[in-house]
Amino acid sequence: MLKLYGGTRSRAAIVAWYLEELGVPYEFVRLDMAAGAHRQPDYLAINPMGKVPAVVDDGVVVWESGAILLYLADKHGQLPATPGERARVYQWILFSNSTLIQALAQPGEKRDQELGKLLPPLQQILSDQDYIMGATLTVADVALASILGFAAQMFNLDLTAYPAIAAYLQRCQARSSWQKVMTGN
Repeated sequence: MLKLYGGTRSRAAIVAWYLEELGVPYEFVRLDMAAGAHRQPDYLAINPMGKVPAVVDDGVVVWESGAILLYLADKHGQLPATPGERARVYQWILFSNSTLIQALAQPGEKRDQELGKLLPPLQQILSDQDYIMGATLTVADVALASILGFAAQMFNLDLTAYPAIAAYLQRCQARSSWQKVMTGN
């Protein structure tokens, strides 16, 4: 059985959400991050960076949430057939895990400036479709909506000026898989 390593309130929840979407059984191995479990030799053998999440799946070890999402999508036949279509999925996962996260990591006014550049194009895209790739939720949405949800919760991201993004986030958060993982319901 796939093992997902993570801590309380970590990016492991992103991977767990996708595993729930896929219906893949998994064991969640909760590491006590405050006690330094992620820095112990047994875990460093899985992820030498000492970060979570990581998965061990039939001898395959993958760490970094975006890499794990792509691995799972590939393994379970959820990536598009052509390189160009796959690249669109990759770009949204990388955007979420790098560009969007970097914008959120900026202090106050600088964060607002960076988000002011990123959110209007996202608003436009989501004005024309329910999910980032079109009509159905994909692994790209798991990455993007997770980070947007984090931003709304941790930084009180106000999406009033971006109703399509707000509606998108609500659609994602209403999914039973999101509810199970992110809220425990």
